[in-house]
Amino acid sequence: MTTSSHLATDKEQSAKLMRLATYASITVASMLIVVKLVAWGLSDSVSLLATLIDSVLDALASLINLIAVRHALTPADKEHRFGHGKAEALAGLSQAMFIAGSAGFLLLEAGRRIISPIAIEAAGMGMLVMIFSVVMTLVLLAFQNYVIRKTNSTAIRADALHYRTDLLVNGSVILALWLSVEGWAGFDGLFGCAIAAYILYSAWEIIKVSYDQLMDRELPDDQRADITTLVLEHKNVRGMHDLRSRHAGTVTFIQFHLELDDDLSLLQAHRVSDEVELRLLEIFPGSEIIIHIDPQSVVGHEPMDNFS
Repeated sequence: MTTSSHLATDKEQSAKLMRLATYASITVASMLIVVKLVAWGLSDSVSLLATLIDSVLDALASLINLIAVRHALTPADKEHRFGHGKAEALAGLSQAMFIAGSAGFLLLEAGRRIISPIAIEAAGMGMLVMIFSVVMTLVLLAFQNYVIRKTNSTAIRADALHYRTDLLVNGSVILALWLSVEGWAGFDGLFGCAIAAYILYSAWEIIKVSYDQLMDRELPDDQRADITTLVLEHKNVRGMHDLRSRHAGTVTFIQFHLELDDDLSLLQAHRVSDEVELRLLEIFPGSEIIIHIDPQSVVGHEPMDNFS
């Protein structure tokens, strides 16, 4: 199978995994909404209300993800030559707004419950529901982490981030329910406030990742160093400069100037460039790589910073 065939197969597999991850996320969130709604109705716990709201927003965010992923996977067209990958970052920002809004509502409700504590009913049922939620969330996260490793999707990474916060939320609710039954009902409101604060923190993490993609932030320094090292390992490469990189959706964009001997023919220079590109694709599969070839004699004699 040719390299292009391998790349096409990898992209198809990544697209399939990303779609499956969004379907799984919506399914789990919908299931948890039903069981948490029943448990909250029986217990009237603000902690359970907190996690119920979180699951509703999970479902909405996952629906946004589904739409964004389908759009992001649309092939490049005449109007969008670089593809539609940034739709994932836009989805991440939308998720963050949903999450931040839920945290604000939760803080108000938890504050009211601290001022006027209410005895919790059917706490045992609530704890069983939360244990079920923890198990389902762990299963979903295991699948999402597998998809992230295979695709490096920003949208799935953002989705997984707030599901990871759900684990803390669900564990806190179990503890809050137990403490409220054993002692002071005000623990329910206190844990609700703590959960809201953590939800706001997770929203900020999603915003940072999405903002970096929308603003074409460079790849991390260690990855740029890996690119430079890999390029300079080729026996015919005399140097490189003007390395630029960014990430959009599942695609990494890399471009740089490649310095070669003056006496290489056009065909030989093209072959070296192709070999360098193939080596980079082994480390950054599915990347879009643009290489500009420079004769070594035209490159300035001053020391060049390969990270500039």
